[in-house]
Amino acid sequence: MRSDLAVARAVAWRSLQHAFRNPALLIPSIIFPLIFLVAFAGGLSAVRDVPGFHFHGNYTAFQFVFVFLQSAAFGGVFTGFGIAADFESGFARRMLLAAPHRTGMLLGYAIAGIVRWAFTATMVTIVALLAGMTVYGSGVELTGLIGVGLIVNVASTLFGAGVAFRTKTLQAGPLMQVPIFVLLFLAPVYVPLSLLNGWIHTVASYNPLTALLTAGRGFLSGAPDKSAIAFACGAGIVGLMALYAVRGLRRAERGL
Repeated sequence: MRSDLAVARAVAWRSLQHAFRNPALLIPSIIFPLIFLVAFAGGLSAVRDVPGFHFHGNYTAFQFVFVFLQSAAFGGVFTGFGIAADFESGFARRMLLAAPHRTGMLLGYAIAGIVRWAFTATMVTIVALLAGMTVYGSGVELTGLIGVGLIVNVASTLFGAGVAFRTKTLQAGPLMQVPIFVLLFLAPVYVPLSLLNGWIHTVASYNPLTALLTAGRGFLSGAPDKSAIAFACGAGIVGLMALYAVRGLRRAERGL
């Protein structure tokens, strides 16, 4: 256990140094959520007046939760980019050879992904508050919102790690980004699920991110909704992605 933690600390520290010294890996993960927040919360604020739009809060708060979870997903994806870059530079291979317990590498990357997201989430939250976001949730409920974000971030990091361990190249970036991006936008982004119609309503109903998004909005508005289902779905997603990432790590080990 001590060996795993020692490897995790070293990998996390190195990954964070690389991220915060490389604007190409850091800035996009901050800029993209801010652009979506401004575009959605500002340009689409009239959607709040649609009949049947039930949400205890303004439209900025409604969209903030989506952007909050989107920033968590982007933090994980860009951590995956960093892992792929480590393989291209040869550094990841050296870590695989040097680490006594290689699962510590995966833990270190996950820790780095959480820290990166915490920085981005703080920036997004400040901008949303300056834009007039209403917050009705209590401290406990806001902790629940952070917990939902952590689930999305860790799951995205594990998915990105799994792809990076298998492909070992930055050219696999779209394989990390596109599936998560599609899942995010197949959730009820602009309006509540009840206002969606047709095939998008069916898809969103079965999309596990819908439960996480609904729970997050409930926590922020002070009216928790489907929180138990959300955390159950989140635990399942994280478990599956952990298995995917560990199997990818084992494949990378066999390629040494």
